[in-house]
Amino acid sequence: MRIATKSPAIKEALLREFKGRGISFETRERQSYEAFVGYAIEGTLEEIRAKIEAMESVEKEEILKGFNAFKENLDHLLGHLKEGEKVDEILAEGPWVADILDQLFRAGALEYSNGTVKLKDGFDVSSVRFQFKFPFELVHNPEKVEKIAKQFVFTDLVEEYEFEINELDIGKINELASILGKYFPEEQVLKLYFGLISRAILSSELLRVIGERKIEEEELKTMFLKAMPMEIPTERGTLVINASREFLEDLLRFLEKKGYVDRKAGKVKKLRNL
Repeated sequence: MRIATKSPAIKEALLREFKGRGISFETRERQSYEAFVGYAIEGTLEEIRAKIEAMESVEKEEILKGFNAFKENLDHLLGHLKEGEKVDEILAEGPWVADILDQLFRAGALEYSNGTVKLKDGFDVSSVRFQFKFPFELVHNPEKVEKIAKQFVFTDLVEEYEFEINELDIGKINELASILGKYFPEEQVLKLYFGLISRAILSSELLRVIGERKIEEEELKTMFLKAMPMEIPTERGTLVINASREFLEDLLRFLEKKGYVDRKAGKVKKLRNL
């Protein structure tokens, strides 16, 4: 079970926090990309707003709403930059930060020193010519939109950093969720969290059933498949766990790799508890 980021700053933060909490994980890198396909309106903030408000197509309200969000994000970011802030901390604010930072750097608005970025004293942000970008899905009438906006496609070839989470300790899984919550969307964190919790519970049950005996692997898998789905009452409701035969086979290989079980001649023996 894994989570991935394309941000080197988030990667370093996760490495530091995972190691500090003693969370079991592995990392790997692979080639990846970020892509945006849409349109861009160029100009100062006032010029961009004026261009949008002059539109006569049905997309006007949605595009204006997007621009207002862009302006709010910019104002929020400037609040941090006036005093100066660590780049890795400011990037954790969200994926939108990198784009605005890049535009401000290109405009000569920022100074960088020892990992800290700061808005130059006295710099007038209202003079910066920004690119406000919006996705092509918003556009119903390209001919009208292209009177004020240019087609914009951005492809960023990057490394992706994947974290394979090997943790089976529920306490550490709870700590893991609190760490990830600072860098990833809540829904993504919750899905991974309950996946890890479910794997930990299922692993514990497998080891409990094996006990001190050797058990036929097929018998063990069949026994658990018949018990699926497992319903576990919690303080807030019910956790339902389902698993396929393929997942059980992979889980036993995982437990063997981590030294919890021994698998030989079609039988499984427990070596230690979680």
